[in-house]
Amino acid sequence: MKLPSRDVMARHADEKISGPRVTLPRREVERPLRQVGKRLLMALGVLVVTIFLVYFDRDGYHDNADETLDFLDCAYYATVTLSTTGYGDIVPYSDTARLVNILLVTPLRVLFLIILVGTTLEVLTERTREEFRLNRWRSTLRDHTVIVGFGTKGRSAIQTLCATGLSKEQIVIVDPSSKVIETANADGFVGVIGDATRSAVLLRAEVQRARQIVIATQRDDTAVLVTLTARQLNRGAKIVAAVREEENAPLLRQSGADAVITSASAAGRLLGLSVLSPSAGTVMEDLIQQGSGLDLVDRPVTKSEAGKSPRETEDLVVSVLRGHRLLSYDDPAASPLQLTDRVITIVRATPVTRLSTPPED
Repeated sequence: MKLPSRDVMARHADEKISGPRVTLPRREVERPLRQVGKRLLMALGVLVVTIFLVYFDRDGYHDNADETLDFLDCAYYATVTLSTTGYGDIVPYSDTARLVNILLVTPLRVLFLIILVGTTLEVLTERTREEFRLNRWRSTLRDHTVIVGFGTKGRSAIQTLCATGLSKEQIVIVDPSSKVIETANADGFVGVIGDATRSAVLLRAEVQRARQIVIATQRDDTAVLVTLTARQLNRGAKIVAAVREEENAPLLRQSGADAVITSASAAGRLLGLSVLSPSAGTVMEDLIQQGSGLDLVDRPVTKSEAGKSPRETEDLVVSVLRGHRLLSYDDPAASPLQLTDRVITIVRATPVTRLSTPPED
């Protein structure tokens, strides 16, 4: 197998993987550090207000040590009072000081405790909520699609799948980069951080219950290992893999891939076709770009089409899938069409929402 160049290997040299982790699409909430920071500022503000309340009325307090209060004594009293410690070495003895404690200091103490307890409860609640969402996601996920690699190839595959009606909730993305998974979460996809060559990572993505698996890694050797692992975990899933070098395609097929796309060769053929006929190249690029212009659609034969030849259908039929045989539209065996057949047709596409600009593989 031909190994990738050093620049590709160096691209992920700094990736640190602590273990497989599932990340669900985040809701629009404030960042935890900002939330904690706001509460700390609020608690500090309550403490400062209490210090100045005591300082302005310091003559109404008694200190067992020296009977007078300076600013440090006021800060000390405010701190132990708000924290409900209450050593009793400094006490209010005048009516004014006691009234201030009843009407102002006590509510400030309650507010201080609410801020601290509220921060802890919110952290625990958020963690519990995330655990509940994750468990519910695992229990309801069935027949989904696992995308290994969220680079240019992976994003393009997702865009095509979404254009055919697959919902984002039925797509799980696996990638070793936490930044890439954060981008996937921002686009509304569930992500798993980890090395997809490991069984534990693919099990996190529930690959054993997946209907189809798309392998769009940057390295061909990684694609082979992922294919072997995925096929071992799921014997019935449809696995489609992409490789850079055509000489590695047989290894992918032997590893269990149902279809292998050679990205370098495919791009080269499209370049050659565009040189010979720019218009033909444009049409081919339009066909493989789902959601704009013309689209290739694989659909079952309708009752009205059964018994007709492929040329007599309303759509432009290019191939007929009968069992495991792929017949050309002009193949005599393709006529007449049967209800059990599937046809690959060219139809006018409907616009589809694009994903954000992907990073280059």
